[in-house]
Amino acid sequence: MRERKKQRTRDALLRSALEFFTTQGYEQTTVDEIADSVEVSQRTFFRYFASKEDVAFAVQQMVEERFVSALAERPAQEGPFDAMRNAVLSSWDRIGEAIEEVVPVELYLRTYQIIESTPALLAVHLRRSAEMEERVARLIAEREGLDVDEDPRPRVAVAAFSGVMRVTGQLWGRGTDTTLEAIRALTERYLDHLGPSLTEDWRS
Repeated sequence: MRERKKQRTRDALLRSALEFFTTQGYEQTTVDEIADSVEVSQRTFFRYFASKEDVAFAVQQMVEERFVSALAERPAQEGPFDAMRNAVLSSWDRIGEAIEEVVPVELYLRTYQIIESTPALLAVHLRRSAEMEERVARLIAEREGLDVDEDPRPRVAVAAFSGVMRVTGQLWGRGTDTTLEAIRALTERYLDHLGPSLTEDWRS
């Protein structure tokens, strides 16, 4: 019961913080406002989150962990690109329910847009993306039995894959359809064009 209560408090702080960020702005929101809205102390907030930045990326962290777990579970016979593609698409198929357990999906999607449009958060997002790329490259290298520091292919493959993911996120954020189905469809479409874009003669 105590653990459930702690989880409810954490979820309430998270929802409140994201609502504040998406309605009045990240920079304009204070930790005190978030804590007061849930009727807890600032000290309680910091038991669950290290900072405003930490809470801003909490759901995205969960989404990323789902992707890494899905990638680790892909069949060994799949090539690196297929494994990443299938992992991200299967994650989108299942992530909605997981997000809804914490915050409304619509709120998560609005938060993603705020991250992309807030300089302080975008800088953190880019740093976290670079760290995730390195983590995934090492996982791909391990799957393929390669030394990531000797063979450039894992990092090159992950960089190309991550570039597509970033483009689709930006396009989705600027679009009018902000559903999970929309970003999944856009992701699938652009990933399917990655190979041909790199290897085919576009003029033929």
